[in-house]
Amino acid sequence: MLETAAARYTQVKVTTASPGELLLALYDGLFRFLNGARILLERGEKARASELVSKSYAIVSELYIALDHDLAPQLCAQLAGIYGFAMDRLTQTNIDGNVKGIEEVIRVLTPLREAWAVAVPQAAREKAAASAAGRR
Repeated sequence: MLETAAARYTQVKVTTASPGELLLALYDGLFRFLNGARILLERGEKARASELVSKSYAIVSELYIALDHDLAPQLCAQLAGIYGFAMDRLTQTNIDGNVKGIEEVIRVLTPLREAWAVAVPQAAREKAAASAAGRR
């Protein structure tokens, strides 16, 4: 029953979240999987680690696919390069089981997560302020 309630809560949270909140949730899940995979590789549990690396790859792939090059071509080109690097390192990690690839992905994606963590709430505040000003 607790599992069903948690699943319902997650579904409601996802369907009511803003695109920015969903982006942050993706990054949070990505880092959770990356850190779990790193721990499992350090323990020598390559098969279980591979599952988490694959989930990490899927998230990065979705971030890559979601880039809107028409909206911000230069930014998207830079992000595409970073995401491409991350996907390459995750693929290599699944092949050789070396934790170094995960550490590199964490190193390059952490500043992005931190930037989005600042930008998303700021954008929400600006949207709310604009909406409030429009109602006056």
